[in-house]
Amino acid sequence: MKRIGIIGAGRFGASLAENLAEHGAEVLLIDKNREIVQDFSEFVTKAVEGDVTSARTLEDAGFQECDVAVVAIGTNLEGSIMATVNCKEIGIPTVVAKANSDLHGKILKRVGADVVVYPNRDCAKRLARTLLSKGSVDLFEISDGFSVAEIDVPDSLKNKSLKEAEVRKNFGVTVLCVRRLADDPAQPRTLIIPTANEIIQPDDKLLVFGEDKQINDIAQDT
Repeated sequence: MKRIGIIGAGRFGASLAENLAEHGAEVLLIDKNREIVQDFSEFVTKAVEGDVTSARTLEDAGFQECDVAVVAIGTNLEGSIMATVNCKEIGIPTVVAKANSDLHGKILKRVGADVVVYPNRDCAKRLARTLLSKGSVDLFEISDGFSVAEIDVPDSLKNKSLKEAEVRKNFGVTVLCVRRLADDPAQPRTLIIPTANEIIQPDDKLLVFGEDKQINDIAQDT
C-alpha cells in the first residue's frame, strides 16, 4: 500500500485524507492548526502539527518515506511554494500540488511539482482513486461509478489481441482506443481505434470505459 503525505487540511486536503483513509491507505497529514490535527489523528496513520515551510519539520514527521506528497495548502501562495520545494528537497518521488490559478500552477511546476491539480477542476475523490492505483491511471468520471481512464497495458494483455485476451469478459471494461508510440519517440503517440484482432503492444496506452472498481482492477494488473 502506498504511503501518501498530505500537507494542509483545508476542504480539499481534508476530503482527500478521508477518501484515502477509507480505502486503507497509509496517510501522513500535517497542518498548522492543532485542533484539525487532533480531529484527524483518529483516522489517518499519523497527524502532525507543524510549519511546512521548514524541510526539517517534514523530515521529522516522516514525509521523506512517502511515495507521494500532496501539497493541499489553500490561499497561502508562499507556503504552497515552499512546501513543494521542501518535498522535492527531501526526496519525495512524486509531488502533487494544489493551485488556485493558472499562474500559481505554472510557478508550482517551475519549483518542482510533478503534477498540479486545480480544486475547481479535480475533485479530491478522483485524485484519491488515482493515487491509490498501482498502474498509470487517470479517471474521468462520466456518471456515478463509471469513468473513462487511460491506463498502462496490463501484463495479461501484452502482445495479445483484444479478442484473445477477452478484455470485456475478464475485466468488464471496454477498450475505446489505443495510443501507440510513433517510430520517432519525439512525435505524439498514434491514435488507433482497435479491432478485435489488434495486437496490443507492451508500451501502448489504453483508453478504457467501465466501472471505477473494474478500471482499478485492470490497472493493478500491470
